[in-house]
Amino acid sequence: MPYFLIVALLFISCQQKPQQTVFVRAEVQEKKIEITPLSHPKNFGERLSNAALQVIDSSVVYTPAYVSIPYPMGDVPAKTGVCTDVVIRAYRKCNIDLQKEVHEDLKAHFNLYPNLKKWGLKNPDKNIDHRRVPNLEVFFSRKGKKLALTHNRADYLPGDIVTWMINDKLPHIGIVTHIKKEGVPMIVHNIGGGQIIEDCLFKYPMVGHFRYEGN
Repeated sequence: MPYFLIVALLFISCQQKPQQTVFVRAEVQEKKIEITPLSHPKNFGERLSNAALQVIDSSVVYTPAYVSIPYPMGDVPAKTGVCTDVVIRAYRKCNIDLQKEVHEDLKAHFNLYPNLKKWGLKNPDKNIDHRRVPNLEVFFSRKGKKLALTHNRADYLPGDIVTWMINDKLPHIGIVTHIKKEGVPMIVHNIGGGQIIEDCLFKYPMVGHFRYEGN
């Protein structure tokens, strides 16, 4: 991994019209490909997969700095963000505000989240709590479904959330899509090259697999 990505990632643990047919340009292993959303999504996972395609933007600059944002429905500047912002932005296109949902659950069950132990925070912080991978892992485990970690590509469905641990210390998160490369579902994520779609499901050590459709 390039050094600048490691430095950037160390700062942070680490909207949908499905009936329209649109084409998105994305960088995939140094090749340009065309992808298209499902024209008739059958369930929430397929809707979220479509939403993930809509947030693809390779010009987004990986920016892990702490930012004060509005609440609810707050977002960092559109051309900036980290891996968690990909997930937050896609869910917002499905009318789910993870900022509000994570904040409310964390406020009510602060001791179940790693904020105090990991970052020394004694109170919830609605600017950053939902933008931290470990917090999202707890939230998705509590409010959604925690699924098995396998090497079977068929177990990863559109709209599933996957987390990885890179170099044993860098939490990362992405969204499984319905787009496949040689049968393997592709991921929309941001690891430093913008919000892109990539064949990386089994590229890093996987630590979490979740499915969350809102409360």
